[in-house]
Amino acid sequence: MRRAVTALLRVLIRVFFKRIEIIEMERVPDGVPVIFAVNHPNALIDPLFLLCFAPRPVSFLAKAPLFTMPVIGWFVRAFDSIPVYRREDNVGGSNEAMFAQARAVLARGGAIAIFPEGTTHSDPRLRELKTGAARIALGASMERVAIVPVGLYYTAKQEFRSSAVMQFGDPIEVRGGAATPAEVEALTQRIDDALDAVTLQADSREALALIARGERIFSAGRFDPAEELGARRRFVEGYAWLRAHDPQRLARLQSRVEQLAAELDELKIEPQELPGARFAASLKVLSIMFVALPLAVAGAIIHFPAYRLVGFITRRFVHEEEMVATIKAVAGALFDLLTWIVIAALAWWRLGARWAVAAIVVVPLLGWIALRFFERLDDVVGRARALTWRITRWRAYDRLRNEQRTIREEIAAIDELIARADRGADSPATATTRSPSESAPPR
Repeated sequence: MRRAVTALLRVLIRVFFKRIEIIEMERVPDGVPVIFAVNHPNALIDPLFLLCFAPRPVSFLAKAPLFTMPVIGWFVRAFDSIPVYRREDNVGGSNEAMFAQARAVLARGGAIAIFPEGTTHSDPRLRELKTGAARIALGASMERVAIVPVGLYYTAKQEFRSSAVMQFGDPIEVRGGAATPAEVEALTQRIDDALDAVTLQADSREALALIARGERIFSAGRFDPAEELGARRRFVEGYAWLRAHDPQRLARLQSRVEQLAAELDELKIEPQELPGARFAASLKVLSIMFVALPLAVAGAIIHFPAYRLVGFITRRFVHEEEMVATIKAVAGALFDLLTWIVIAALAWWRLGARWAVAAIVVVPLLGWIALRFFERLDDVVGRARALTWRITRWRAYDRLRNEQRTIREEIAAIDELIARADRGADSPATATTRSPSESAPPR
């Protein structure tokens, strides 16, 4: 049962996210009890990643109110989740039982996942970690328990068809037994440091927004999600270094990045569309897509009511940004399933059982064709818009391209400056800074 539901959830999450990358999974040890310590930016989407893509079956520590929610309660119970009783939830129960259940799973050689921040949030930095993971590991009567940090990164966590990265960090090996408060605090700090290494953090949301804009201009669509995460981490280091050593240079770069980003947003042009080098290839793709046009239109018409209904519910009733993706995924799956059932029922009524079975197979396929078709069409339209603007306003277009090139060269120069400053020093910046040849943007 668990395997079948997990397979369905894996399909759901791969439809919701356009691209998913799981990196450094080999760091998860085999044959030993494991505690996954995970950051928590995206509500119930976060445990889905562990459930679907972790190399071992996982039991979750989940807040107690989830166990009484419709649909969600069934899922958390079906996957052997362990209730955590928090004061703010006003739900009766004892966490002594929670600790006992968690240690029982570990004693069987299993794996549990815990979100040590205690709640989902959109803060630019990790919140202060709770001590639960350390207390479970140190209090377990086992010779060896591995705590594996897991970092979740979303390119745009609220948006359908964005991208995501799940990165496993170096395991922290713990010997169980009696634990003093000092040992618990020390281990919690080690977990915090390990999570720092696999997550993207900055001092403010404004800084993260600036870094995101700068990375998009610099990479111009050349990076996959994992490379994007690595680049933004380097940009965070560069931001902090400039703020400490050359704030005027940082202010100038910030102004140029924000101005170029604002102009591109106003023109509805993405940074990767400025060169226009792939437009001919896009025309070839468009000619191939023409064959799929009738199927895509049919799929769009069939699924349009469900799509609009999900959007209406999200805008009207979801007020916490961490819950947007969860509601979109759950509501989208339910409304699409209802659409397929209605179409199949109509086919059965009018044409018979064979047509109903055919509808169950064909209608979801039409939805997938429509999704991929309009994604490709959006890319072609964007490049056509950039090409039209390049022809009709070539002087302004060249100015934007030159500004993009200047910003990229400035970022590469700063990267090299930091590398020279840190060269020979045993510091995180040295370990994560690229060589000049890797940093320089293509001409």
